[in-house]
Amino acid sequence: MKKVKIAGRKVFPIGLGTSNMGDKADKFEQEVEAIRVGLDNGVQVIDTAEMYGYGNAERLVAQAIKPSDYSREDLFLISKVLPSNASKKDLPISLENSLKRLNTDYLDLYLLHWKGNIPIEETIEALEKVKSQGKIKSWGVSNIDVDDLEKIINLPDGIKCEANQVRYNLGDRGIEFNLVPAMNKLEMPLIAYSPIARGIALVPI
Repeated sequence: MKKVKIAGRKVFPIGLGTSNMGDKADKFEQEVEAIRVGLDNGVQVIDTAEMYGYGNAERLVAQAIKPSDYSREDLFLISKVLPSNASKKDLPISLENSLKRLNTDYLDLYLLHWKGNIPIEETIEALEKVKSQGKIKSWGVSNIDVDDLEKIINLPDGIKCEANQVRYNLGDRGIEFNLVPAMNKLEMPLIAYSPIARGIALVPI
């Protein structure tokens, strides 16, 4: 499988999402094993968030990738900060908590989960600060449309936005009209979530 470039690194294009993982304690070991099966078959990218399982998804990722089994340098870890925590004061706290739960010193990519009430300028300033401290390698956004993406790119340091993660599958293709062309023009990677719509039938059989 050909690798793709994101945030300065080349990785295999198929990753693992952890939404809805960590919600049930009796499923913990099963979910850890599911992640390890992916890793054993070449997966590098693991996507999680502080919101998933109230932090438990990050904890199970830590269990799945513990250093004795996998090389951290071979992995590409993504986590996301809630919009309500995306201020200069709270973002560093959220990031530290995510790093502790993931048992890692840094994230490869840290995303704003969706647009909130905190000015994006403040969020970018906070992201750039933790990046300068080596706690994240890069940052991006999630669930951002064309208008907001263009606003971000035109802000100081906005051009450093490395990716936009959006819902994209055979049943959700609206982004092809304007968002995908805009991102292609910017040469910004698009990260698709729910690419198989969580197994829901998309067309009549």
